[in-house]
Amino acid sequence: MKLFNTLTRRKEEFVPLEEGKVRMYVCGPTVYNLIHIGNARPMIIFDTVRRYMEYKGYEVNFVSNFTDVDDKIIKKAIEEGVSAQEVSERYIAECRKDMDAMNVKPATTNPQATQEINGMIDMIQTLIDKGYAYPAADGTVYFRVKKFKEYGKLSHKNLDDLQSGFRSLQVSGEDQKEDPLDFVLWKPKKEGEPSWLSPWCDGRPGWHIECSVMAKKYLGDEIDIHAGGEDLIFPHHENEIAQSECCNGKIFAKYWMHNGFLNIDNRKMSKSLGNFRTVREISEQYDLQVLRFFMLNAHYRSPLNFSADLMEAAKNALERITDAAANLKDRKNAAQTESATDAEKELLTQSQEFVKKFEEAMDDDFNTADALAAIFELVKFANTNVSEESSAEFAGSLLDTVVKLCDVLGLKAVKKEEILDKEIEDLIAERQEARKAKNFARADEIRDELLAKGIILKDTREGVKWKRA
Repeated sequence: MKLFNTLTRRKEEFVPLEEGKVRMYVCGPTVYNLIHIGNARPMIIFDTVRRYMEYKGYEVNFVSNFTDVDDKIIKKAIEEGVSAQEVSERYIAECRKDMDAMNVKPATTNPQATQEINGMIDMIQTLIDKGYAYPAADGTVYFRVKKFKEYGKLSHKNLDDLQSGFRSLQVSGEDQKEDPLDFVLWKPKKEGEPSWLSPWCDGRPGWHIECSVMAKKYLGDEIDIHAGGEDLIFPHHENEIAQSECCNGKIFAKYWMHNGFLNIDNRKMSKSLGNFRTVREISEQYDLQVLRFFMLNAHYRSPLNFSADLMEAAKNALERITDAAANLKDRKNAAQTESATDAEKELLTQSQEFVKKFEEAMDDDFNTADALAAIFELVKFANTNVSEESSAEFAGSLLDTVVKLCDVLGLKAVKKEEILDKEIEDLIAERQEARKAKNFARADEIRDELLAKGIILKDTREGVKWKRA
């Protein structure tokens, strides 16, 4: 298995620090609003990486945090006249709902920044004791960037280039810095903000120290994979490396993975441009399995453009898989014979070539687009070779393979059985009676009525099949 390491800028063979185990940290959202589709991309991508690791037999300790103290959260709380904690707890709950709808597995641990303050204070104190950090007169604590000689090794920038990158991080009291590049580890409280007591002042942590502390606590001083969106490479992940390696005296993360940006209609997503989309809004138009399929139908490191046309294409493509799986299930249940024939056993052996293609794609830096192509080849193979005469073993084995590979990608090949409203059930039954009585006008009328309710009917030899539009 090879993955592209942002740190070295090349694909590397994955070799875990501990055989059979993977320690993986993914930066989570700042919870001040409903998550948007830009947040969804890393959630889906790195959930898929985790799933494939588990498919390969690894035990994965997967940690992803919630940043629940931040300027945006505080601003939202002030606007609503509630506490910052109330805002963050509300949107953590909403985030979990969206993640579940996208079939993102719960993390092994979802630490929250506000619950790890003592650990942050301890790490900052260690950095001060080692000479890598210093408190200013007002209680702000800064990290000495130039003291860490490897600073910039992740973003591959030199210190002179980095100066402009810190302008957005400036806070009051910038003149207290020993060097303009130094960044904040702890800052004094402002009126109306949540704060915690520390040796330096009553205040709260800087953003970067949070992940260093949570990764250390839940995964250890050294981890296998650290991941997130490419917008986090600098300064966030660069600063995490500096803090963690100076504190712990060890390499922080062996592999760094970053997903590409997401644009909408070929423009950067922005509220000011009116093209900002939350996951919840998308869920009103599509099953979020469609969003997941859309995200996986491109390589994770490539930029991805979101549009209505591409979502429709994703919906139709996903239906090819779910329809094939439904057909295999029907063939299995309706089969007249149980055991596979010799010819069917040979076909099942041939079908393993698609599994091999799938694994080769995933082993090559998690190429989910090619992995999906292998699933579609398997679906075509199944559609071609399974018939009414097929055995239950043959149809069932192909179905199991489709389901297994889709599950690695977090896609549900077999839809849950749905219970229709009694009104709809009655209409389907009435239509069947109308057809028997050769009252085809009424039968067509009922079909149109059901279509208006979002129910599509399909007449098959096994009876009437239906699906939601």
